[in-house]
Amino acid sequence: MNFRTKLEAAWERSGSLLCVGLDPDPAQMAIADVAAFNIAIVEATADLVCAFKPNVAFYEALGPERGYEALRRILAAMPPHVIKLADAKRGDVEHTARAYVRAFYDDLGFDAVTVSPYLGHDSVAPWLERPEKGAFVLCRTSNPGAGDLQDLAVQTEGGARPLYEVVAGRVRAWDRHGNAGLVVGATYPEEMRRVRALCPGMPFLAPGVGAQQGSLAATVSAGLDARGAGLLVNASRGGTYASKGADFAQAARAAAQALRDEINAVRDTVAARGAP
Repeated sequence: MNFRTKLEAAWERSGSLLCVGLDPDPAQMAIADVAAFNIAIVEATADLVCAFKPNVAFYEALGPERGYEALRRILAAMPPHVIKLADAKRGDVEHTARAYVRAFYDDLGFDAVTVSPYLGHDSVAPWLERPEKGAFVLCRTSNPGAGDLQDLAVQTEGGARPLYEVVAGRVRAWDRHGNAGLVVGATYPEEMRRVRALCPGMPFLAPGVGAQQGSLAATVSAGLDARGAGLLVNASRGGTYASKGADFAQAARAAAQALRDEINAVRDTVAARGAP
């Protein structure tokens, strides 16, 4: 099964565009066992989401035994129909990129990875060579300093355009297998609208809802594709740390369900208008 088919099946099966981030912060966790904590979150929310997104930095920070062993156990607990998305933001020269590809796709078994395009096509191409795997390329990210580089005007044949629009166009051209996506932050809905116009059929990973205070309604309205999907709306800290008590998994489920329902309400509103 190619990546896009699996992603569309995940959207359809769950009735959800929600992606839950699994970023273990020992200071916020209700229990100390990283694997047990996140497996409980996975089991509590798996029917409400299209994807889980572990940020590998949080596992690397715990050391190889505690961190990566926990990550492997968490990945094994995820049902096969849910997308396993590594938030790794890798970007390096081609032969190094191929080593990263083996690590994330073959060894760890992720379905998709976030990738930096700064080194150009040859650094991104290895991530897109396998139709059954996907790469979400950083385009217009959610952090406050994103515009330092991503908004810089770039001269093209059609005139000056911000760099993030040039990135979107390049990724669209590189997408031979239909397995490329873009990372477009929920904190910048107008930019998301412009990227959606450039890449009407490409899936977007949309971080920034919740702790970064991105507007959910504006994000979903701007980012939906013509079929009312096309988004993975990521929520991390606001859901996984909804409670520090023994009910942490139930609290995470309640938060995920509320967010999924809010996303779907916006989808219904957009559908009623007749266009995204």
